[in-house]
Amino acid sequence: MAPILQRHDMAMSAIAAYDGGMRDIETILVLTGAGISAESGLATFRGPDGLWEGHRVEEICTPQALARNPALVQNFYDMRRAALARVVPNAAHHALARLDAEWPGELLIVTQNVDDLHERAGARRMLHMHGELKSALCRECGGRVRWEGTLADGPACPLCGGKGGLRPDIVFFGEMPYQMERIEEALAGADLFVSIGTSGAVYPAAGFVQTARYHGAQTLELNLDPSAGSHFFHESRVGPAGLLVPEWVGDMLGDRVTDAG
Repeated sequence: MAPILQRHDMAMSAIAAYDGGMRDIETILVLTGAGISAESGLATFRGPDGLWEGHRVEEICTPQALARNPALVQNFYDMRRAALARVVPNAAHHALARLDAEWPGELLIVTQNVDDLHERAGARRMLHMHGELKSALCRECGGRVRWEGTLADGPACPLCGGKGGLRPDIVFFGEMPYQMERIEEALAGADLFVSIGTSGAVYPAAGFVQTARYHGAQTLELNLDPSAGSHFFHESRVGPAGLLVPEWVGDMLGDRVTDAG
């Protein structure tokens, strides 16, 4: 079944910009969410009832939860970290890595995901706004270290030696996402903003499309289902990321022109 295309009449269609004005798009900002990793088999954790693996957000994803029940929080993220070994990047991750390698202009991939699938696919021009499972943050010295194993047994910080101060390097609810200044600068300078696999319901990321449009960017959404913010985009394409993203990347890199020639 072909992907469903939903076009909005708020401004010129983004696809028209691709087909008729490729030279006008030099700077791209891509936002990815849980939907892109779900196709690799990673659970999105937040179910339709609002629970994360049977837990309320307040129980496992706030600073207060970590202080109240550190074993529960550490075990929750230990399980998520271990799950990464059982999944691999999918076609959408590989397509964005290809865009990263071949796009001659400016590119920034901002992911809300805490997995490492973008990096394992080969993406380099990117950042994790909500942190990373394979990173630990020391509450004693503020340092960050790469981390593969468990944090539940309270290991010492390799940087300062502090015992029991390491926590998942994850942005909990109520904390500020990472590198927001860099993201805001990228939104202000983007010619094209693309959102992939996001719910459009979690701020501040849900507001990125409006910021990008305010600064004059074309906007495109690629999602399995219409999101809460679909109406803000110039165009919304509905379908699996593993199909939509490689097709879009191919368009941006001129595959169709090359094939036709």
